[in-house]
Amino acid sequence: MPESTPFSTLSHLECPKCGAQLDAAVVQGTCSCGSPLLARYDLAAARGMAVAGREATLWRYHEVLPVASPSAVISLGEGMTPLLPLPVHGKRLGVPDLWMKDEGLIPTGSFKARGAAVGVSRAAELGVRGIAMPTNGNAGAAWALYAARAGIRSLIAMPVDAPVITRAECVAAGAELYLVDGLISHAGALIREALKQRPDYQDVSTLKEPYRIEGKKTMGYEIVEQLGMRAPDVILYPTGGGVGLIGIHKALDEMREMGWLNPETRLVAVQAEGCRPIVDAWQAGATESVAPAAPTTVAFGINVPKPLGDFLILRALAETSGTAVAVTDEELLAAQQELARDEGTFVCPEGAACFAALVRLRESGWLNGGERVVVLNTGTGVKYPDTVRVSVPTVPADGALPGPR
Repeated sequence: MPESTPFSTLSHLECPKCGAQLDAAVVQGTCSCGSPLLARYDLAAARGMAVAGREATLWRYHEVLPVASPSAVISLGEGMTPLLPLPVHGKRLGVPDLWMKDEGLIPTGSFKARGAAVGVSRAAELGVRGIAMPTNGNAGAAWALYAARAGIRSLIAMPVDAPVITRAECVAAGAELYLVDGLISHAGALIREALKQRPDYQDVSTLKEPYRIEGKKTMGYEIVEQLGMRAPDVILYPTGGGVGLIGIHKALDEMREMGWLNPETRLVAVQAEGCRPIVDAWQAGATESVAPAAPTTVAFGINVPKPLGDFLILRALAETSGTAVAVTDEELLAAQQELARDEGTFVCPEGAACFAALVRLRESGWLNGGERVVVLNTGTGVKYPDTVRVSVPTVPADGALPGPR
């Protein structure tokens, strides 16, 4: 690239609902119309971005990320997670060209580190001294840890049923943590009230600030780069708040606009039967979702009753000829163990939901078996030990093992 090209080509923020443009040089939340904001770049200037030889982190795409100065980057080495072929499992499911983007190996153990790295970096660069958010667990853990690295404060509220390890991560990072006897929506209400007494904190709830998407979109850039600058035919994404799916769609659009490729990737939103607002909206042909009365699923990260960006998720599915699928907890837990036995990889229940969805898509004919399919595993299975029932024999110290089972 020309030496005059800035570290970031960020130009402004844009409302995808009403079209308003806002200043990216100051702290922003949502548009006055209530919509999330999207970061826009001078993609003509970024077109010649040459990533070869750069560090193997998501910051290799810094021209299309919002942080203006390299000195403002807050990093724990996030990004460039493995894209693993799954030949045994793919053969079992009738999808022989099956791949998994494994976010379980990223710092903090989940893909939430991507949004936290970029969101915290930009917040600190703009002078924010504290961040606050509700979370189902992993996002709060990631933002608390990155906030600690940036030297800013964090206020986190999560449902009491959130994975225990995510609480420990928040406490270890020095976060101000509260558990709520309810859902993430109740945690959100608590945070909104608390922010009235903390004017120097930024609300970084899902899609309440514009830069979490930018971190998540790097999954799309990495998948294309790892496949030799080719986009896959299908990407399955476990969808709660849906930021990653929105981000991947944004990345594919940016790569198309820069002339890198003309992706024809179909996006699939995967949800649990116990919390399926996007699936219901998609099947009804609606442009927004309706919260279920009593949402519940063992895949806690996708237990989001009413995503703020639901219209963006549904738009991404429509624009890519994609679809939305829901699976039962029983199906996703079975898929989790089958994948571990086939390929030796222990995924989170949210990622396992995508593998269960593959079965349904193949049986329905939506997948014909000839596609190159990428599944997003959004975190490590070890964060969810309760998803695997361990019932094995105990042998006396002076005893002997039984015969082979």
